[in-house]
Amino acid sequence: MSRFSFKAPIAILLIGMVAGASIAIAAQPHMVNALNSLQAARAELERATANKGGHRDRAISLVDQAIKETREGMAFAD
Repeated sequence: MSRFSFKAPIAILLIGMVAGASIAIAAQPHMVNALNSLQAARAELERATANKGGHRDRAISLVDQAIKETREGMAFAD
C-alpha cells in the first residue's frame, strides 16, 4: 500500500471533522458568542493588577469554569 493511499482517508476524515464542527458551531451562534465573551473577559482579568484581595483570582477561576461548561454544553448539543 502506498503512502498516499494510507494518508488520503485520514485527510478526508480530518476535513470532515472540521466541516462538521463548523456546522455545529454555526448552529449555536449564541453559545459561540458567549464563549468568545468569556474568553475576552478572562484575558481582561489576567491583565488586571493582582491586588484585589483574591477576588480577581476567584473571578478567573469562575470564568474558567464557565468556559468549560459552555464548551461542554456545545458538545452535548452536537
